[in-house]
Amino acid sequence: MAAQLTIGQLAKIVGVNIQTIRYYERLNLLRPSARRPSRYRLYSHQEERQLRFIKNAQALGFTLREINELLALRITSTARCGEVQNKAQAKLVQVESKVENLQALAQALKALIRACRVGRPTGHCPILMSLEDETTADMKKGVEKR
Repeated sequence: MAAQLTIGQLAKIVGVNIQTIRYYERLNLLRPSARRPSRYRLYSHQEERQLRFIKNAQALGFTLREINELLALRITSTARCGEVQNKAQAKLVQVESKVENLQALAQALKALIRACRVGRPTGHCPILMSLEDETTADMKKGVEKR
């Protein structure tokens, strides 16, 4: 019989909260391999691998819905690596877009910081004034649309 882990043991091994595991179970991303007569959940090393898969995919920016799709591809015998590659490519496009947006926001913040004079009263602070300005909100919207 394969080694059985309790939910607490699994959480500790993978480095997640017990509630995280329960949440993944509610989303059908993970299932206990067995239960004790007391109804306590038991997990095998297969579930440990699956939980690591979920956490690693999240670290790469995949949403739980996307991870569910990847898990489905992982167990489908007719699925091909190209399908997974397409999902990874789509995620890369999203990440690159976010990077561009963050770089534009960084440039806007740098410009505001350069415009600020330390000794100036806050009533004339360009940073605070820009936060009230319509164009700042419009600029942020423009960055998000890229």
